[in-house]
Amino acid sequence: MVALFDTGAVHTYIQRRLTEGVPRRCILKKFKVALVAKEIEVNEFCLIHGRIEGLDSDTKAVPVDEIGKINGKTLDVLIGALTMEEWEIIPNPKDATLDLSGLRRREFMEF
Repeated sequence: MVALFDTGAVHTYIQRRLTEGVPRRCILKKFKVALVAKEIEVNEFCLIHGRIEGLDSDTKAVPVDEIGKINGKTLDVLIGALTMEEWEIIPNPKDATLDLSGLRRREFMEF
């Protein structure tokens, strides 16, 4: 998948086509956001599981029809600040890398 780590976005967004069959949770108080130069109403979230450089994570995401493009590629996921904070992901825009040391620290085994 093509993902953008966007510290300017609060929430995480995912292409709706990738969430077929994934349970959704409606939210009590709907809100509006601007995404892809248009306003959308957010009324549901879904829980998604993914891997970043082979490291497992899960997060709550807003399913949307379209996120946009970057460098000519269609975005599948836009990862927002809440997810990055939860998993201690720090983007480095100077060299387009991610500091995943916080995510690596969270690997553990449950018994």
